[in-house]
Amino acid sequence: LACAALVPVHCFSARRSISGRRAVARAPRRATTVAGAGSTAGTEEVDVVVIGSGLGGLSAAALLSKYGKEVLCLEAHEHAGGVAHGFDRRTKDGIYKFDSGPSLWSGMSRPSTNPLRQVLDAVGEDCDWVGYDGWGLHYPSEGYAFRFTTGPDGFDDVIRRHSGGGDAAVAEWHALLDRVAPIITAAMGTPPMALRGDLGAAFTAAPYTLSSVLLASFEAKAFVPNYLTGPFSLLMSDMANPWLKDWLDYLSFALSGLDSTGTIAAAVVYTLGDLYRPEAYLDYPIGGSEAVVNALIRGITKTGKGELRLRTKVHEIMVDEEGGKAVGVKLADGTIIKAREGVVSNAPIWDTLKLVPDGTKLLDGDSRWRKEKEATPVTGSFTHLHLGIDATGLPKDLDCHHSVIFDWNLGPRTIEARENMYIVSIPSLFDPALCPPGKHVVHIYCAANEPWEPWQGMDRRSDEYLAKKKEAAEPLWKALELIIPDIRERAEEGTVMVGTPLTHQRFTRRHKGTYGPEGGKERGDLEFASPATPIPGLVLCGDSCFPGIGVPSVAASGILAAHTFVPLEQHRAAIDEMKKDGTFLVGNEWWEGDKTPPMAPGGRISVLATDDDPAFVDLTKHPEMGFAPRKQGAF
Repeated sequence: LACAALVPVHCFSARRSISGRRAVARAPRRATTVAGAGSTAGTEEVDVVVIGSGLGGLSAAALLSKYGKEVLCLEAHEHAGGVAHGFDRRTKDGIYKFDSGPSLWSGMSRPSTNPLRQVLDAVGEDCDWVGYDGWGLHYPSEGYAFRFTTGPDGFDDVIRRHSGGGDAAVAEWHALLDRVAPIITAAMGTPPMALRGDLGAAFTAAPYTLSSVLLASFEAKAFVPNYLTGPFSLLMSDMANPWLKDWLDYLSFALSGLDSTGTIAAAVVYTLGDLYRPEAYLDYPIGGSEAVVNALIRGITKTGKGELRLRTKVHEIMVDEEGGKAVGVKLADGTIIKAREGVVSNAPIWDTLKLVPDGTKLLDGDSRWRKEKEATPVTGSFTHLHLGIDATGLPKDLDCHHSVIFDWNLGPRTIEARENMYIVSIPSLFDPALCPPGKHVVHIYCAANEPWEPWQGMDRRSDEYLAKKKEAAEPLWKALELIIPDIRERAEEGTVMVGTPLTHQRFTRRHKGTYGPEGGKERGDLEFASPATPIPGLVLCGDSCFPGIGVPSVAASGILAAHTFVPLEQHRAAIDEMKKDGTFLVGNEWWEGDKTPPMAPGGRISVLATDDDPAFVDLTKHPEMGFAPRKQGAF
């Protein structure tokens, strides 16, 4: 795993992905029915069982299927995709299709070093993509909104205009970019598909890791791994401008749900390299997150070796009493599914532990490992608002994505404060097929900053709960009004849905509705659980193990999990195959080329923005918005 520590984890953090019927490509071998009066439960046998169909579990299952394993992926929910699943809302006007999770994607529209992209390339699947070059940032407390545009130069003018530091702040910014340039080289130096969690990594990953680390350390005149695996705040120690510090805390939070003191540096430096490179752009999948989920499902099923089952709840991970090995799972209906080689759990660590029987060898109540993992600290949960709106009169160049930070002056870790930072997506600006003609779909959410405790135990049918939902939705509405001031009047009947931590727990099956772990033993310690466990044959993947939270990170964990069951020579053959296809990429070589996707319109950050300056809004001129900003640019 030392090699895996350098995996590029560079993205930010859907709709009805498949029908409610079970998706079956190939039925695993079945044995006799379990004895019992009236019992319909039976016994099946496969090579590997994957528990959960989040992006990590789907990545693991798709790769295992490619390698010829009989793999069965089990999902308790009616939709595949975990936090990235999608759903529909049917109305008199037609169907609205919503993403439930990731809305910002990068390095996905062409072969790259993004781990999820490398999984798709390895299994020969993809979806259609559209590109765009920025998003809106709305700072009500500071009295303005501006647009971030990708590329090496556009941000300089933003810094001059808003940081209060002028050219000196621009120089400070470029000094940081120069400082992290060698670290970016190291972060991109190990192709994700080379990752393994055993000694075989010496032959697949280590040659790339060692050369990139040595080169980067020489250029940086420092031991680069210390920076890659530590918090990004280590690289900000010489930064003085408060506005720039806040910007980097924002980027960190968008990646992990924590500010720069709690976000692994490798993720942030890769993001900086990707966003500020020449001709940089972001991606969005046509069809939403569901399109990515479906591509992974095709990777599982097309070999005839893999199967995905929905509405299939795992009750227990079976462990052999003599050898202490994970040998299968028992479903809630009593069905036994034996696993010849092992079990991959994409369930969060807290839920995985509940599936392991008490007294299991190496994992009994006195196990230090079990106690430590049960105590893994959690981030906060989410609030969501999904809705369809009337698009009449809205500008065609309105940006799809936005972030709203209500107040930058709430003390330490401001970006993590409750009801303060929101992410907005209007994906029908990219893909009109997501909703009826003349409409838009809108999704806004806060991630990791809504506490679980005030919601715990509430009856979802009670008046108290409904009133609390309405109260929780108010700041989401106010954030949306910064972009579309009359959005409440535009909301279409039957489309408005408010999500709470209880909603998140119910539909994504997340422990306490959490975004994920905020550390291994304490906040920000970055000591995530290893994919390996003390139970032979039981392997973890997903955001509660290394390398952590985020789309690329969970895909990387799926790669590590899959390769646990794959012989070294077979793994190396797959790498050779990708090399021939030109998809096994190293470093920043994928930045060059002409495979840019179709670019979407954009550039206007709000209905309030003028044609003369569509990338800026002076909120001090709009008292009707109900904010009381301080002097523009003050921090």
